[in-house]
Amino acid sequence: MTDAYQVPDLPPGTFHRAEETVRRSRFIVTMAHVTSPEEAKAFIETIRAEHSRATHNCWAYNAGAPGDTAQVGASDDGEPQGTAGRPMLTALLHSGVGEVAAVVTRYFGGILLGTGGLVRAYQGSVKLGLESLPVRLREDMQRFVISIEPSEVDGFRHCLEAHRGRILSSDFRFDATFEVLVPAAEAQSFADRMTEMTAGEALVDWMDDD
Repeated sequence: MTDAYQVPDLPPGTFHRAEETVRRSRFIVTMAHVTSPEEAKAFIETIRAEHSRATHNCWAYNAGAPGDTAQVGASDDGEPQGTAGRPMLTALLHSGVGEVAAVVTRYFGGILLGTGGLVRAYQGSVKLGLESLPVRLREDMQRFVISIEPSEVDGFRHCLEAHRGRILSSDFRFDATFEVLVPAAEAQSFADRMTEMTAGEALVDWMDDD
């Protein structure tokens, strides 16, 4: 089982953004939750298209656990080598947040910052974004399909809440059927409790996700 860790609490397709001005240059950091290099690159292209007139769109991502370098990437996007992408990636890897990508968009303000100033500006933009980034705990989840009598729905909902689960879908055409996610650490307890509270009448199907 993968250890739990913090990830951005951002629904798919939504971003977190912060901005600062450094010696007349605008630095806009946009952050997203990504679970693969492919997701990260698609996000980066979205921001590059949005800010196509910007001087630079530098980026970095870590699509794995905090500090894990198996799925990382970074680009200076035309800034002097080593002044943008790598400092941004360092900030991400040491943030304690995994599955995160960042694009720092720069609109040049006419004043050169020098290599040291660029490193501080790009890394500082990522840190600024991280300060206000909403996060949640990522845990391995077990998926269930639960079928119960309609009269048992209230008890089911209380049981699901007590085990920190959430409903993915529901169907009331016949019995009350729910597709749910429950933290893996709570899965057995949840299944046992559902069986107990329905005197064995509940259908509790453990689903394997490929």
